[in-house]
Amino acid sequence: MNIAAYIDHTVLKPTTTVSDVEKLCSEAVQYGFAAVCLPPPFVKRAATILAPTEVNVATVVGFPFGYSATEAKVAETVLAIVDGAREIDMVINLIALKQNDWTYLQKEVNLLREVCHNKGRILKVIIESGILTDEEIIACCEKLGPLGIDYMKTSTGYAEKGATLEAIWLMKKHLPAGVKIKASGGIRDYAFARALVDAGASRLGCSASVAIVTGSPERELGY
Repeated sequence: MNIAAYIDHTVLKPTTTVSDVEKLCSEAVQYGFAAVCLPPPFVKRAATILAPTEVNVATVVGFPFGYSATEAKVAETVLAIVDGAREIDMVINLIALKQNDWTYLQKEVNLLREVCHNKGRILKVIIESGILTDEEIIACCEKLGPLGIDYMKTSTGYAEKGATLEAIWLMKKHLPAGVKIKASGGIRDYAFARALVDAGASRLGCSASVAIVTGSPERELGY
């Protein structure tokens, strides 16, 4: 398996520098990663570097806790698209989820999906599966999956628990057939990355991407 083609090569630490971003982009091209995923302030720089290549630029919205106002998430998304982002990874409002406010969540996702799809961009919806019950994961799949999103994503990488095979199995079982799955958080070796793909993940968010594809000791840029 060409695992590199599944990977969003990621750096999202708050101390990210321009040199980190340039290295991230260089490695993405070298190893053939699907995309880079980086903080919003670096989207324009990454888009310029990667313009001659097939590597997509992804960024995050409402990151990492998801509780910023919907209007703020829309503004973040619009700016990211203007700067050159092809893919938007948006954290849902987990406070609303824990209060079973699905009307709020569906409105939020619909607005972001409309902004993204009107510009031909991809929307990935992050549910932070590691802090959800199985019932909450299933509800996310059943209530948000049919809204036309492109991916449902397990995790930000900032919760105590990241991607698990169990979460991928649940999502695969309960999401509409057209919605893909991105696993992220705690993916540090080829064996686990391969297992997540075999379980149903179409993308992997990794900062240890080079170690995963080369089998070298883990070397993280920060996720």
